[in-house]
Amino acid sequence: MPPVIVVGHKNPDNDAISAAYAYAYLKNELERRTRNNASDNAADICSDAAEPTYIPCRLGPLPPETQGVFERNNLEAPRLISHVHTRICDVMTRNPYCISRSATLMDAGRMLRRYNVRALIVTNDDNTYAGLITTRMIAERYIAATDLLDDNKTQDDVAHNLLASLNESVADVLETDVLILEEDLILSEVVDDIMASSLREAVVLDEAGYVRGIVTRSDIAKPHSRQVILVDHNERRQAAAGIDEASVVEIIDHHRIADITTSNPIKFLNIPVGSSATIVTMEFQREGVDIPRAIAEVLLSAVMTDTVMLKSPTTTQTDHEIARYLADIIGCDALEFGLAVFQFRGDDAQMPIERFVGADAKEFQMGDRIVLIAQHETVNLPACIEREDEIRQEMKRLLAQGQYEFVLLMLTDIMQEGTQLMCEGNRDLVNRIFNISCSGQGGTWMPGVLSRKKQIAARVLGS
Repeated sequence: MPPVIVVGHKNPDNDAISAAYAYAYLKNELERRTRNNASDNAADICSDAAEPTYIPCRLGPLPPETQGVFERNNLEAPRLISHVHTRICDVMTRNPYCISRSATLMDAGRMLRRYNVRALIVTNDDNTYAGLITTRMIAERYIAATDLLDDNKTQDDVAHNLLASLNESVADVLETDVLILEEDLILSEVVDDIMASSLREAVVLDEAGYVRGIVTRSDIAKPHSRQVILVDHNERRQAAAGIDEASVVEIIDHHRIADITTSNPIKFLNIPVGSSATIVTMEFQREGVDIPRAIAEVLLSAVMTDTVMLKSPTTTQTDHEIARYLADIIGCDALEFGLAVFQFRGDDAQMPIERFVGADAKEFQMGDRIVLIAQHETVNLPACIEREDEIRQEMKRLLAQGQYEFVLLMLTDIMQEGTQLMCEGNRDLVNRIFNISCSGQGGTWMPGVLSRKKQIAARVLGS
């Protein structure tokens, strides 16, 4: 089974990364269970050291609270990716047949026929790449020998010439004018180069000059797409670049149903709870898979941050029950654990302004316009307000960069259970939507507003 990417949305928050990580763990455990049940031979059982089928990934840097929980539990961070486009390594033939440059044409011909391939990789003594030898090159060598007949040579002369060529060294005839590629290149960006190359093959090398694979025109003619599980989103604008050419095989989310489409029916868990980590925990319970303490910390941290310490209006009874369940595994009080997680975020006064404003920012489609809604949760709102001038400068930069209709920033005070709302862009529209005035210095205090999804984005998108 090819690897499956498990990934959250762009500008990932703690829930997007943590829920994806834990869900990948669950899927690998279920895969291991399936293999164990299907195998009667212990040697065939997938070991813990084997390459996992489900790969947790992320589309941005780790939030400080996520990094803190991962480091405390000695967990490796999910792999950072920038897209899910089909890459060269997704279509190439790995471990292609190789032959030494000191081998003869007879050796090459026998290998080509034995393995029924059109090309062999020629390697140096240290196994680095030297060139390529193909059936076409050998055929042309033999056809050229027939030119001897035009020089009044006999057929015996031609035969002797051909026999002599069998002992020629591969190094004397190898092709070096070959298209060289890197395995992480996006296929669509180099397909024209492959089709235009004089040979039918391109060779894939690593930085040290060792062969990683070979790509033929037949390889790129076959349909290929990377398999992806989306976590904490189902909206194209929030998904990884290249999502349209990927194969979405599952979605785990707690937001509105948006515009991701699939060619086949898939598992789509969309449950109105406060956190995607809540849904993932429910899947652990449903499948009867034990949650290790480290994974329980990852999941509980996401539940507590996404529900703002279980105070957000998106919080359900299920979230409370899941928080208690995970806290029991860890052996802690859920609220005390949540406060400790929030403290990983550090000093609001010293946080880089780009991360302060943009670390948790999501784009939304509002008719034919795009808006950006960011949220910064804090236990020290006065320290945040003191940075208003630089906050607004950063909001204006994002406004111009993304050409948004407006940029909203929610400064959410966890302790006072409310949000100071700031806006740059079309303030008149924002004022009408919320019946407020957010144009003045300091923004507008909105008591009881904790949820971007339910209390801010829903009103923006419904206007």
